Amino acid sequence: MKIGPYDIEPALVLAPMAGITDKPFRVLCKRLGAGLCVSEMTASDPSVWQTRKSRLRRDHAGEPEPVSVQIAGYDPEMLADAARFNVDEGAQIIDINMGCPAKKVCKREAGSALLADEPLVARILDAVVRAVDVPVTLKIRTGPSPDRRNGETIARIAEDCGIAALAVHGRTRADRFLGQAEYDTIARIKSAVSIPVMANGDVATPEQARQVLAATGADAVMIGRAAQGRPWIFREIGHFLRTGERLPLPTRAEAGAILLGHLDDLYAFYGEHMGVRIARKHIGWYTQAHADAQSFWSAVSRVDTAAIQRRMVAEFFTLAGVAALAQAA
Repeated sequence: MKIGPYDIEPALVLAPMAGITDKPFRVLCKRLGAGLCVSEMTASDPSVWQTRKSRLRRDHAGEPEPVSVQIAGYDPEMLADAARFNVDEGAQIIDINMGCPAKKVCKREAGSALLADEPLVARILDAVVRAVDVPVTLKIRTGPSPDRRNGETIARIAEDCGIAALAVHGRTRADRFLGQAEYDTIARIKSAVSIPVMANGDVATPEQARQVLAATGADAVMIGRAAQGRPWIFREIGHFLRTGERLPLPTRAEAGAILLGHLDDLYAFYGEHMGVRIARKHIGWYTQAHADAQSFWSAVSRVDTAAIQRRMVAEFFTLAGVAALAQAA
């Protein structure tokens, strides 16, 4: 898949997820096989651009190219200004959020709420594409609600406005994350335009990725929640699509080594206080598949220093750590 001058290889994309796809996670997923990683959404409101959170979201130092930054908002000129600002800060692709179903986003008439206003969608896309000299992509859902699936119309508007690629989550705004993804709808959207289309929703295994690509005709698969605690999913899917064979799952020790590296990057990026707290959700995701995770989580979630948190994680992912937990139970 090609987005502007960038070859996205493999055609496996990490979906933007608020509070999750920060730089440490994006760099890790790139290293483990993602062809493109999209940042968590950044607000178009300039009043928040100088907060610590916003400054960290604009830190792209050392991040593998291409750097894709998602912007969110409802005002065309504010979004255009946000696009220019983020390009000046290092963004090489701008992604516009019209897919988020979260109430705090939609109540401001942003995210997937925008899909109900097709003329506004056109004004936003035209303003942002005209504002920057980098590719602009768009993430949408299939429509505002099951009785109004207008994804094909939005896709045609996007192509007419010069959008370089489109990501489609196969649910409506009203569906949030309930039910099954609508791959037939994504297939119709793909057929309606000539720009690259990324299929998103319910891809958690290599076999599902292959099935979704076949069912939708999409140019790439976008993966979100399935990568939480499993950043190696990208190399698993990439290998399977190339060879038809499954890679062995990481051993417990290998998974632990990946998590420890992730923790170190979080501490370095955020500092100890914030890094330890952000690390907790990742630790929960990495460990949830293990039978002994519950007792471990109840202990590690109370820790507030990096050294102790890291030591407990290291012990959990070794046989000695498992034995110690069993004795303590």
